[in-house]
Amino acid sequence: MNRLGTLMGAAMLATTAGAAIGQTDPLAPTGQWSIDARGSAPVPPMGWNSWNAFNSDIDETKLLASATALVTTGLAAKGYRYVDIDDGWWLKRRMPDGRLIIRAANFPSAATPDGATSFRPLTDRLHAMGLKAGIYSDIGRNTCGQAYTSNFANQPQGRIDEREVGLYGHVDQDIALFMGAWGFDLLKVDGCGIRAMTPANPHVASGDYRALGPLIDYDTLPDTDIAGVRKLYEAVAVAMARTRPAHDYVFSLCLWGGADVRSWARFVGQMSRTSQDISPDWERMLHNFDSAVRRELYAHPGSWNDPDMLYIGTGAFAADHPVEARTHLTLWAMLSAPLMIGYDLRKLTPALLDILGNRAIIALDQDPAGNQAVLAFDSDTVQILVKTLADGDKAVAIVNRTAAPADAVLTARHMKLRPDTDIALTDLWSGTISRFREEQPLHLAGHETRVFRVRGVAARAQGLYLSEQTGRVNPAVDGIVEPEADPLVHRGVLPWRSTRGDGEHPAYGGWGGARADATPYGQALKLHGVSLANGIGVLANSRIEVKNAGYRRFSAQVGIDDSARDRRMPVRFAVYGDGRLLTQTEPVPYGAVPVAIDADVTGVAIIELVARGAADPRYPDPVAWGEAALDR
Repeated sequence: MNRLGTLMGAAMLATTAGAAIGQTDPLAPTGQWSIDARGSAPVPPMGWNSWNAFNSDIDETKLLASATALVTTGLAAKGYRYVDIDDGWWLKRRMPDGRLIIRAANFPSAATPDGATSFRPLTDRLHAMGLKAGIYSDIGRNTCGQAYTSNFANQPQGRIDEREVGLYGHVDQDIALFMGAWGFDLLKVDGCGIRAMTPANPHVASGDYRALGPLIDYDTLPDTDIAGVRKLYEAVAVAMARTRPAHDYVFSLCLWGGADVRSWARFVGQMSRTSQDISPDWERMLHNFDSAVRRELYAHPGSWNDPDMLYIGTGAFAADHPVEARTHLTLWAMLSAPLMIGYDLRKLTPALLDILGNRAIIALDQDPAGNQAVLAFDSDTVQILVKTLADGDKAVAIVNRTAAPADAVLTARHMKLRPDTDIALTDLWSGTISRFREEQPLHLAGHETRVFRVRGVAARAQGLYLSEQTGRVNPAVDGIVEPEADPLVHRGVLPWRSTRGDGEHPAYGGWGGARADATPYGQALKLHGVSLANGIGVLANSRIEVKNAGYRRFSAQVGIDDSARDRRMPVRFAVYGDGRLLTQTEPVPYGAVPVAIDADVTGVAIIELVARGAADPRYPDPVAWGEAALDR
């Protein structure tokens, strides 16, 4: 860890992600819901971002044409309201006062008589159109365009300090400008300035830019200063809340899954990138999808997993590839991901409009329950995702990941519905309605995803399993001591690198995070040889927050999962209600029969589930809150 990162992160090293400030025991109940409430994203943000369409070659004409298209096509009325300016808008940082100057040649409405420039006329115009405005920056001194290429359009100009347009050293000043004086509603903050500006970077070595860090070693997670990176982003969150005390904004973290951001983003901002950049090919879409799909307990109303922008309209998802384009949108909707169009909307065709504007798919994404879908069946060929909707219906998507046709069987059990009563399926692309009992065979074309709104009788008559309400379950402390890279993310050929080098290695931290209906390492939940179809899998030394929506009883079967490797340390399971102990077990050793735990949670707002081991091992054993459910 470099000294700079050590100094910046020192204040955070004594606490665990999600622990209350000043709290020395991260497993002690807080009686609070710890998801960041400083911004406003009750449902995933939707809109348009300039990057995929124009790279850094963005200007006012292109931006307003895209904004106008959102309005005139009806996409804005369907929720696509954010219009985000990405990299390329700045001219320089004026010295000695440090004010950012807009490239007025590209954004003429920003020109002011004193040369200070202002985006206020542009954001006022967007607001008058019923839209919201977003802007881009970097957490370091320099942006991704500056870090990785010298021939991007619209590079900042001037001396070395004038070309340092990132937030580093200017957080309060820039946030007051963006979110205050200029009136933006969303800020996207990249991390290239603390990742790429190493002494070995050719631009740094040549003297074009100053070195910074790196705080992030993208290829080696243990060498990243995780606490230092979080502290930098937390400073931005604090400045945004101070500038906009009504909390009417969105803070978008763009660390591409690095710096173990999975474990802490939901305590800092409203949306967080889970992977490197998407590109318009099938394999890269799978990569980005996989980076988020097994993080179902790390997305909630107010803070969302972001697998990057929609590439619908381009390449493998162009209008002449409607199957792939529909799959792309469907998967993002099942993830409850932000829907940010990355297409040049001046070229929008009726066919693309029909896909992007499908009200039924948008409704899945914008469902107010905010439950990211759970993998009910997982394989390299076919996957089945299920999400519970606010009105009690289910959404189910059956995905063919391959180019060859595939057959699948959808069962009532996948959806936690009774198999002996009628189950109605409404196809959300065709509108056709069908019914079945027990199971339904389906045929999928290559790359096809079938998606249905489902109505049936819940298997649990008086309540829901916790794995059906992922938006209300937060692993405030997930037990991970040493972050490890997740090996289950699809690793295709990087389109910008071809087969140069030795491929793409697992890089995204999170292996061992809490899961719905699976162990932290993706295996089936099992206690003393008893398989559990439902439950929450997590590591020992964890604390899970559950928002209680009027339920009266919590129950579960608990124990150390059969997949545990260490097996030496027993675990005590405890249930708290609004900070008060409701019930707990004796220490449960490995190999014990499942222990029933039951608590009256009448009137409780926040339930906390604590699994405390006898020690704090580097790699805690997985435990199961099997069949965990809330009943009325």
